[in-house]
Amino acid sequence: MGWRSVIISQPGYLKLKDQALTVEQQDGSVRIPLEDIAVLLLDNPQITLTAPLLSACADQQIAVITTGADHHPNGLLLPYSPHSRSLKVLRQQLALSQPRRKRLWQTLVQQKILNQAAVLQRFEQPLMARKLEALARQVKSGDSDNQEALAAQLYFPALLGKGFTRQQTSFHNALLNYGYAVIRAALAKHLVSYGFLTPLGLHHCNEQNAFNLADDLIEPFRPLVDAYCLTHLLAEDQQDMTTAHKVKLVGLLHQDISTVDIQGELTQRTVLAACEALVISLVQRLADQDNRLHLPLLQA
Repeated sequence: MGWRSVIISQPGYLKLKDQALTVEQQDGSVRIPLEDIAVLLLDNPQITLTAPLLSACADQQIAVITTGADHHPNGLLLPYSPHSRSLKVLRQQLALSQPRRKRLWQTLVQQKILNQAAVLQRFEQPLMARKLEALARQVKSGDSDNQEALAAQLYFPALLGKGFTRQQTSFHNALLNYGYAVIRAALAKHLVSYGFLTPLGLHHCNEQNAFNLADDLIEPFRPLVDAYCLTHLLAEDQQDMTTAHKVKLVGLLHQDISTVDIQGELTQRTVLAACEALVISLVQRLADQDNRLHLPLLQA
């Protein structure tokens, strides 16, 4: 599995040579073996790359991310059904009953709220953290009472100030959105690699969204991004997101975090590996009646 995230933020010519990414820019050229790369992010409108390179990236299951005029991720190149049992996984995914989808969504929402509570504990908000822990215990199948939304209404003002909302155009939200997009891309990469149909979600069902399933699985990872931004980025006296911020957010994929498996055992692994572990556990849940997943676990 690749372990490097490569960001191209300056004009350049990208090509394939000897199974390596070759980047030619004004100040010289570099070569990176494709087998080392997990994510390739293209963040400049003056980048040119070859078809053989794109094909090789697909063969190596490298997630190639493009950005729009606002420099936020807007596209993703993924391999075309490389999993040896993609048809079996697809059939099991389509056969998943609505009650099972709701119970799996319940598991994801509970862990998201617990992770949010851990972030609040970390940033000295113990009273609000306990309120979120109580909300997590009240999450029902399918989150029918919408505890996720109730938790968000308490969580973000406690963490970022009473006037803060996720709908604002701000430096804070730009960082969060970028970090979420990077992890969403990593999840989408693994979902496709294991044969999932990404538009078919457990809870999200937007007909115009090609990655509803990734948007389901990202939920317990979101507080990880929140904590990382608060710790490493939001303390800076900045108003606009820079290339350095983006490098750090993409680098979050290679930070170690704790994960908890279906037996309750803790393991340290990178965020990228945690994304894959969650996807693998979802594959396993397609074939049984268990609702437990391998999830990221934040600790105060």
